[in-house]
Amino acid sequence: MQHKAFWLTTNDATELYVNHWASAEQPRAIVMIAHGMAEHSQRYARFASELAAAGVSVFALDQRGHGRTAAQGTLGYFADAQGWDLIVHDLSCLNHHIRASYPHTPIFLLGHSMGSYIALAYLMQHSCSMQGAILSGSNYFKTSMRYRAAMLLARFERKRLGAKGRSALLDKMIFMPYQRAVKKRRTDWDWLSRDAEQVDAYINDPLCGFTCTTQLWLDLLRGLQHITPVRNMIQIDNDLPLLIIGGDADPINRGHRLIDLANALRESGNRAVDIKLYRQARHEVLQEINHAEVTADIMHWLDAALASRRQIAPTP
Repeated sequence: MQHKAFWLTTNDATELYVNHWASAEQPRAIVMIAHGMAEHSQRYARFASELAAAGVSVFALDQRGHGRTAAQGTLGYFADAQGWDLIVHDLSCLNHHIRASYPHTPIFLLGHSMGSYIALAYLMQHSCSMQGAILSGSNYFKTSMRYRAAMLLARFERKRLGAKGRSALLDKMIFMPYQRAVKKRRTDWDWLSRDAEQVDAYINDPLCGFTCTTQLWLDLLRGLQHITPVRNMIQIDNDLPLLIIGGDADPINRGHRLIDLANALRESGNRAVDIKLYRQARHEVLQEINHAEVTADIMHWLDAALASRRQIAPTP
């Protein structure tokens, strides 16, 4: 396994920081990773190294406003305008880069938490170019009413604090229920994982756990409203292999809303949706005490999806 990092230039000249964990030989598949909110791609090094050792190369970008990419802008801020569209299109830029070097290698997309929402939006446009996708720590509400209500508050806070302002009120409203869901918690971030070492690493990482800007929340809430309707999910190829994974003790979704997501995708016509819930696991199953089990399950699913011999179209 070899690791290297590089900068990828997007169509609007933004520089994205990308980590690449390469298999020793020609990879049999490639996984693109879209990380979650207030974290970065290097946190997936353990998982990526294990995949690379099994012949699956991994590309993971620091998304706009996150990780080392944020050095080109503002931590917790996508863009001045069209932030959601830009962050979804960044996955296209990464896909094009990969295709240039590996034109015939199947590509999978893994999105965690916020990254799972971005992944769904990407699949609504480009599922024909993917071999499959994994949605980790996602969430789903059957209507977008909650998102519309949250947008009213986010708009008020943006007017009060500015687009790059950081709202303690928004942050408290969204994250306090997750924190309180863990009884006898050691820290406010215990809802991420039962693994104290991983929680401490997150807390001590200056590129994790920051408060996002009001504009990022507005961008994200607009995106969530777009990906929620089943009529929009119909745009995803109905034979695209999809795997939904999460913990049944994740306070974001409590497991049952991942089942709702799987059912919505099936209702949209997808015939290849699998779901795996891990007992007592919390939000970050790849950073959990049973991460080896999760990784083994993902590898097994990747093998099955590769065997499906899905016809892949070039990325437009």
